[in-house]
Amino acid sequence: MTALPVVIVGGGAAGCLAAIAAASTGIPVLLLERTPDGGRKILISGGGRCNILPSVLEHGRFVTDSSPHQLRKILAGWPLEQQRHFFEHELDLPLQLETDSGKLFPRSNRARDVRDRLMSAARERGAVLRFGALVRDIESVGGGWRVQLEGAEPVGASAVVLATGGLSVPTTGSDGTGLAIARRLQHVVHPLYAALTPLTAEPALHAGLAGISLTVSIEGKRRGRQVAATGGFLFTHRGYSGPAVLDISDIAVRSRQDGGAREELRVRWGAMDRAGWDTRLQARGAQAVLTVVREQLPARLAEVLLAEAGIESALQVSQLSRERRLVLLDLLTRYVLPWTGDEGYRKAEVTGGGVALSEVHTATLESRRHPGLFLCGEMLDAFGPIGGYNFAWAWATGRAAGLGAARYAVGAGSPG
Repeated sequence: MTALPVVIVGGGAAGCLAAIAAASTGIPVLLLERTPDGGRKILISGGGRCNILPSVLEHGRFVTDSSPHQLRKILAGWPLEQQRHFFEHELDLPLQLETDSGKLFPRSNRARDVRDRLMSAARERGAVLRFGALVRDIESVGGGWRVQLEGAEPVGASAVVLATGGLSVPTTGSDGTGLAIARRLQHVVHPLYAALTPLTAEPALHAGLAGISLTVSIEGKRRGRQVAATGGFLFTHRGYSGPAVLDISDIAVRSRQDGGAREELRVRWGAMDRAGWDTRLQARGAQAVLTVVREQLPARLAEVLLAEAGIESALQVSQLSRERRLVLLDLLTRYVLPWTGDEGYRKAEVTGGGVALSEVHTATLESRRHPGLFLCGEMLDAFGPIGGYNFAWAWATGRAAGLGAARYAVGAGSPG
């Protein structure tokens, strides 16, 4: 067994799981984290409650420019039910299901409990956690690795796990260091972009609706394929947010980044489809159009939609011309969202793009270019929707990288 530790760079969700997994094998493990306490994204997740996992994990809902087959193989390495068992029985963090959203939260509803328990579990298994450690680079040296630190002596390592995250929410310590290292080491890094981020509108045409929320479906084309996101929608002073917007925001972000035409996003307000609205309107001839629409949608939104359709609020349904009715149906079910920009990495939940999945062995996440180097978490080219998907990815990839690094450190090699 080597005397040099496995060094894990980054103390977020993936890094903590890598430390726990590697240290559980009995080898020396050193976790280096640049912030004073680590796990800061965990602390802010779920509004401070930490949505640890989804109740169902649909692999097809992940977004990647890499092979979906490779993504599925990586996730299959630690299935959802095993992840849940780990948190509930190994970390003693009972989970509770939020039935309306399908999200799993710690029973305490405290993200800090999750972060602290992960840190303590790593220590209990023998890992050493070093905070305020700024890693600047790594280099392969004589079959091992040297980790360069700012303002401190370099650290020797038998293997290195890069778990530094991407560029999203830079206040949590995400600065792209790991991705820069991966590029320098000649890894293929797919173009980066802010994902799960609010959209903005300039001018802010709907600023007067700020604070209104409802359930919607939003459709758009992701790389030529029609997709939809259903969930909460929130009007803000600057534009639009909520799970449905965040889940489909990458379409908008990438269309701007690619320099092409602004990708069109169409919203269906509420649960009713076009045929349902048409039937409802035609059955309410004696009522005002506004009254019928307000029964299903927030009053202020209903007023705005009628104004955009050129329909007076007092007009009865029986007085509505066919032309105006068709315009209203379009606005109710295929509304073109007037977004012009986005909030970028500052408010993005995750970073899209990253190290191509073809650059790592799917079983261990060891680099195919540099033996003894492992990559995990947000550094890799994959992200999922709101609802615990991205933590599931972090837990699965962190564990695989930690176990792979431990295996490598004792000379067992790495299966493909």
